[in-house]
Amino acid sequence: MARWLKTARAEEERQAEDTKVRQVVETTLADIGARGDAAVRALSEKFDGWSPERFRLSEEEIARCVAEVDAADIEDIRFAQTQVRNFAQYQKNAFQDIEIETIPGVILGHKNIPVNAVGSYVPGGKYPMVASAHMSVVTAKVAGVGRIATCAPPYQGRPNPAIVAAQHLGGADEIYCLGGIQAVGAMALGTESIAPVDMLVGPGNAFVAEAKRQLFGRVGIDLFAGPTETLILADDTVDGEICAADLLGQAEHGPTSPAILVTDSEKLARDTMAEVARQLTILSTAEVAGQAWNDYGQVIVCDGLDEMIHVADDIASEHVQVMTRDDDRFLREMTNYGALFLGPRTNVSYGDKVIGTNHTLPTRKAARYTGGLWVGKFMKTCTYQRILTDEATTRVGEVCSRLCALEGFAGHKEQADIRVRRYGGKNA
Repeated sequence: MARWLKTARAEEERQAEDTKVRQVVETTLADIGARGDAAVRALSEKFDGWSPERFRLSEEEIARCVAEVDAADIEDIRFAQTQVRNFAQYQKNAFQDIEIETIPGVILGHKNIPVNAVGSYVPGGKYPMVASAHMSVVTAKVAGVGRIATCAPPYQGRPNPAIVAAQHLGGADEIYCLGGIQAVGAMALGTESIAPVDMLVGPGNAFVAEAKRQLFGRVGIDLFAGPTETLILADDTVDGEICAADLLGQAEHGPTSPAILVTDSEKLARDTMAEVARQLTILSTAEVAGQAWNDYGQVIVCDGLDEMIHVADDIASEHVQVMTRDDDRFLREMTNYGALFLGPRTNVSYGDKVIGTNHTLPTRKAARYTGGLWVGKFMKTCTYQRILTDEATTRVGEVCSRLCALEGFAGHKEQADIRVRRYGGKNA
């Protein structure tokens, strides 16, 4: 039976915090809906100390930002975006429009149509999340989205040049220096200066995530996102140092980011806990990572791989790092995860920044029912129907008429009956 050597804060405490966030977001979105640009400007001034003449960057401002970025950094951004673009293109190539004749004279088909307008949020208040621009903007571009608007908050009092460069090189059509609830609210609801989008994507803090949740329905969203999560599944083929590095590497995202070790080796569990304590004395982001580990870190010891798989599927973590004698078994048997990272040579940081898979992934057990952001999220699979012959519409219409009568839908029945009368000839 699984044993917890370290537990996290109670779920009830998290729910109380969620309630406070929900109330703030609801009030703020109502203000944006009522006052438009005036509300957006007031919020930007209040939370970011940022009130430029206009929030959308001009071509000249974008060019200046790109010119500020070191040439080597530009090359790294291009490399990362190439990996994301290539994988997204392979995924898109797996989509097929279809058209088939299901019975004589009846044609059914579907088309894969990109969303018209997408709003991409790129976090940048605490850390300038350059990689988030790759994941949303590049992927939407590959999907064929016609208009991509991006928002990122000011960083140290101005647009972050590296984020702007990544947005621009990724193919953004509009780039705004605007953060928080006011950014996603403006893109979703529209204001006097920002045209509304059809879909919101990209990670963010608790307020951004809640704003997306409340806006869902008025616009589409990629997924319901919470704090970054990481789960390590390891046995004694690895050591505490690498496990601790992988736990803290994700815990530094924020003070509420869960980092969990599941292992069948108590020695590895205790070595990892000791290594976490040691690494927190030298890690530059230890203040954030340490709070996340103290409040949300867990260490679970299981009786073998079967139990490890069961516990992991119950946790349904966003990121799952597997370092065992039989990594492929986890790939075969696990069903609930955002992304798997198999073997000690790969890690979540690769996925976050450069390897090519998308880093916008399900959290808070959403991996039970959805995968992460990918090119397909920007596509709508829309069906169409065509009937070519009198015989086919009569055959379908007669069955439809009887089924409508069974359900009591008189108007539906008449839609079928009129076709039978008109096209059924002697059978009408």
